[in-house]
This record gives sequence, C-alpha cells and structure tokens, in this order.
Amino acid sequence: MISWILRRGLLAAVVLSFAANAQERSITVASTTSTEQSGLFGHILPLFTREAGIAVRVVAVGTGQALDIGRRGDADVVFVHDRAAEERFVAEGSGGPRRHVMYNDFVVVGPAADPARVNGLRDTAEALRRIAAARAPFVSRGDRSGTHAAELRLWRQAEVDPAGGRGAWYREIGQGMGPVLNTAAAQNAYALTDRGTWLAFRNRQELRIAVEGDARLFNQYGVMPVNPRRHPHVKAADGQRFIDWLVSAAGQAAIAGHKIEGEQLFFPNAARPEPTS
Repeated sequence: MISWILRRGLLAAVVLSFAANAQERSITVASTTSTEQSGLFGHILPLFTREAGIAVRVVAVGTGQALDIGRRGDADVVFVHDRAAEERFVAEGSGGPRRHVMYNDFVVVGPAADPARVNGLRDTAEALRRIAAARAPFVSRGDRSGTHAAELRLWRQAEVDPAGGRGAWYREIGQGMGPVLNTAAAQNAYALTDRGTWLAFRNRQELRIAVEGDARLFNQYGVMPVNPRRHPHVKAADGQRFIDWLVSAAGQAAIAGHKIEGEQLFFPNAARPEPTS
C-alpha cells in the first residue's frame, strides 16, 4: 500500500510539473505600437497559443527600439516595419532570416478645415510641401519607429527639412502612434499614421484622412528570429514556431480576418513581397 501511494504521489508530481512547464512555455516578441494598438495581436495571438501551446509576450515600441531589444537578446522574435533597418539587423548578424508577413499603408490625416489645402491629394510629397509652406501644425512621432522612418523619408522626397519648423509648426513628441493621433486631434494638426491604427482610433474629433493612395505610402511588415548563436538563451525553437505559424496558411488567414467595422487592417503577403494590386 505504501509503495502504491508513493508511486501515485510521484506520478502526480510529474503531472503537476509538466502542467506548470506547459503553462510557463512562452516567447517574447519585440514589435511595433501599430500591431498592438490596431488590435492585431489581440486577435491573432490567442489563435496561435491555442494551436501551439506557447504564450506570447509582446513588447510594443517603435521599430528602432524593437530592433535594439533584439540586438540585446531581450526578445526571441522581432516583428516590425522598416525594411531597410530590418535588413541592417540581418546583415550585422543580430537575427534572421527575414520573412515578409503582411502589409497595409500609411495615410496623412489632418483637420477637416484643411489649412494646407491637401485634402484629396495622392501626391504625398506635394502635400508635405504645402503643409510646410502653410506652417500648418504637424505632429511627428520622433521615436525611431517604422512610421517615423517613413515620415522622414517622405520629407526628403518632398525636399523639405522639417527641422526648420521644430518647436513651431513641426512637433516631435517621442511617443507611439496613439499619443500622436491624440495630440493631432487636440491641436487640429496633420500627422502620418498607419491605416491599421487609424481604423482602430476612436478619438478623431476633427481629424480626417487627407492623403492616401500614393504608392510611396506602402507599409511592409517583416519578422525575424533573434540570433541564438549570439544570444544562446533565446527560445529559438519556440520563436521559430511562431514565425512559421505567421507565414503559414493558418497565420495568414488569421491576419486577414482582423477587421474593424468590416474593413481589413492588414493584408498577408508572406508568399510574395509586394501587394497584388
């Protein structure tokens, strides 16, 4: 009887230990505020966890900060949207390979009164030139995010240096997309935002989409594992499981299924680098 009790006790301890380990199985993903604030992760991560048994902890920051987190080995996977910076991350040996996951686009939003007269333009460079010429308020993330990098690239294409208006009409707040949109709404200012965050944003007040449809506003997202040879503690196998799921038929369908009021926020394109239209 004593032997039977001991065996049962040992079995129970093993089962409890297994259950505890299963509950603790998790990875850390350094990603962008747009994937978090748009509600994408809230939609897809429970589906992945249910299928794989792996919980995902998201650190949502700007792309530059997310890549730095990966460089330090403080995340297992990096999921961001600044292709040039991502390719540098891979080239320097911090992680990779890089995979396409999905895309959407950026839009310029602004006040309904439209003091810069840019509503309806498809030429983003011309819109930015008009905003600068009118010295109309513009709120920038100023945080090394993928959106900030895209914004600065667009200013260069417009041949405008917004630094000359810093502190006057050009306002850098060093925060994520949500605070930028809140500030723009409060100050009747223009801003560049990804469409996913805009669709999820509710405090629009007088803000409207002013500029959209320019090919230069294309916004690609990529995912990369952090290099386990450089950081042996990273959970390489579970991180790769998450990446494989994102680019699988199931993961791509989950991304396509995230909608707000019937409008799709992100378009999966793991199989091809550019949109189909």
